[in-house]
Amino acid sequence: MELTRDEEDALHGRHGEAMETAYRVLVATGEAMGAAGLEEVSWAHLSGVNYNTIGEAGARFLADMAARGTRVQTRTTLNPMGYDARADHGLPGEFVRGQEGIASSYESMGVDMSFSCIPYEIFREGDVLPRAGRRVAFAESNAAIYANSVGGLRTNKESAFGALAAAIAGKSPVAPPEDPASVPTVRLRVDGPTDLDYGLLGYFAGAAGSQTVNLAGAAGPMDHRGCKSLCAGMGTSGTCSRFALDGQACGERLDFGREERDGALDSLSTAETGDMIALGSPQLGAGELAGLASMIGGASFKKRCVVFCARASLEAAEAAGDAARLRRAGCELLADCCACLTPLISADDVDSVTTSSVKAAYYLSRSNGVGVDLRPISEIVRGEAR
Repeated sequence: MELTRDEEDALHGRHGEAMETAYRVLVATGEAMGAAGLEEVSWAHLSGVNYNTIGEAGARFLADMAARGTRVQTRTTLNPMGYDARADHGLPGEFVRGQEGIASSYESMGVDMSFSCIPYEIFREGDVLPRAGRRVAFAESNAAIYANSVGGLRTNKESAFGALAAAIAGKSPVAPPEDPASVPTVRLRVDGPTDLDYGLLGYFAGAAGSQTVNLAGAAGPMDHRGCKSLCAGMGTSGTCSRFALDGQACGERLDFGREERDGALDSLSTAETGDMIALGSPQLGAGELAGLASMIGGASFKKRCVVFCARASLEAAEAAGDAARLRRAGCELLADCCACLTPLISADDVDSVTTSSVKAAYYLSRSNGVGVDLRPISEIVRGEAR
């Protein structure tokens, strides 16, 4: 990699230990991906927030970075943590203390306490999106894919350390362009696709491509919820960081029809029903909360239904009256956390969970050890709300 004199100084510790650590990560990552150099980023989004995932060692690392006066050099937002701190979950004190310590460390570094996996959706009044074409550094996989494919931005599919290093240095490595001949085209052959079908399409396509995949036939009927499901599914199954809709087909051609859809569903859906319902991975935005309230109407869920959303989305839903409607329908609204990798869903309490999220299904099964009943959100409401 070619570094400027200032970047060389930072790499060799002349700008402090924290900056040296950041540049070591950036250079090692850049060399691994064949990057020619570093480029400024206008926004970083960090993972490595949930105490369940980074543990005590990660919490100590962050506390040490914060104690040394480390500060982020660009706008930096944060992924969900393990619980909603404003609700009483009865979690073990060790977990709560560890999670609070992680949040405190990030806050002292100047990170926005957004606790959301949908940073592209939660801007409050006065916030400004980066201009199209600008480079960002997103560690959350669904957000990276959304930014590259829909948001007009450019980001690597960053690791937790890579995004933190980019936030501290204000730069990230630039991967070389991909050979178009290596980009597969996946053709959607499912009639009347649901949000779940788009999630399964993403899961199938993400495993087929390396960096980019071209999707044919998906653009027309796909709404925002379907797009989020697609990004989340793709981020779960592989290394892809971008999709193109109906682009020029140069590489391998694959069909995603009913057989492929059912095969992906069978690999993820392991239970016929759930003891509880979990919605929100990615977290639901304000529009989706309003849509869910309308979908439920005057009915109510007869089993526990937890809805995970961003704090900003919940505040908007409170103001619009949608939060009250959902609570009357039996929904438990939790902010700052999501259905993935949360201690709030445990095999000690439930055998299986009903969800509409491919990403949640994957992690609930593999990390939380519970069975999964995977269905479209409309089908969940029809089947579970009376």
